[in-house]
Amino acid sequence: MKKLFLIALCAAAFSACQSKSAESNTTGTDSTSTETPVIAEADAPKVKVEKTIYEFGEITQGEKVTYTFKFKNVGKTPLIITNATATCGCTQPEYPKEPVKPGADGEIKVTFDSTGKLGLQDKVVTITSNANPKFDELHLVGNVKEKK
Repeated sequence: MKKLFLIALCAAAFSACQSKSAESNTTGTDSTSTETPVIAEADAPKVKVEKTIYEFGEITQGEKVTYTFKFKNVGKTPLIITNATATCGCTQPEYPKEPVKPGADGEIKVTFDSTGKLGLQDKVVTITSNANPKFDELHLVGNVKEKK
C-alpha cells in the first residue's frame, strides 16, 4: 500500500511540474525570452513603400549608385526597423534608427558600388522590422558595363 501511495504522490508532483512549466511558456512570462512581443495585426505598424524597385539603367564598372527609398508608416503603432541587410557587401543600406511614428514618413538610403561587378545586377535589401505584414524587399536593378 505504501508503494502505491508513493507512486501516486510522485506522479502527481511530476504532472504538477509539467503543468506549471507549460503554463509559463504559453503566457510569455519566461524572463529569458528574447523574442519581440507580438502586436495584434490590427494595431501593428504597416509600411507603404513608394517604390520597391529602382532601375539605375546602365553604368560603368566602378561607379556608385545611390537611391533613397521612401516609405510611410500607415499603421497604428510606431515602426521599428532593427536591421537592413543586402545580398552582398557591395550594397550598403542606411535606415532610420529611431521609431517611425504612425503617419510619419521615413527613408532608406541604399548605395551600390559596382567595382568588380559586370552584367545585370539585382541587389536586394531585406528589412527586419516589427511591421505586419513584413516590409517589402527593396531592389536596385541595372546593368554594369566593363570599364574601357
